[in-house]
Amino acid sequence: MTSDRLFVYGTLMRGFDHPMARLLSGHADFLGEATCRGRLHLVKHYPGLVLSDEAADIVHGELFRLHTPEELLREFDMYEACGEGFPEPTEYLRRLVEVRLADGAAEQAWTYVYNWPVTDLPRIESGRFLEH
Repeated sequence: MTSDRLFVYGTLMRGFDHPMARLLSGHADFLGEATCRGRLHLVKHYPGLVLSDEAADIVHGELFRLHTPEELLREFDMYEACGEGFPEPTEYLRRLVEVRLADGAAEQAWTYVYNWPVTDLPRIESGRFLEH
């Protein structure tokens, strides 16, 4: 199963003056604000998403449709240091998750899930990286 959708919840969101955020906004269509089930932790100057089944655990982000999914996902895998050739366990894993748009529509989208222990990392209770 694959998808041309990418759910972002941190430094790749619109409004970040970051080369990778610019790459995304230039090569993808913004589909709207979206949420997925999970908990957000502050890693350093960026967040990490840990998936959750709890209905109350909501992470807010943005959903994009990638124009050239394979190419772009390869770039983002490199940026998130989880592509081929990175030592295991990588900090992030790319996973397909269900995200919900504001109108309630559900979509399958790729996102980057944090893969290292979060025991000592502060939780972003609001689930919104921009508000931490």
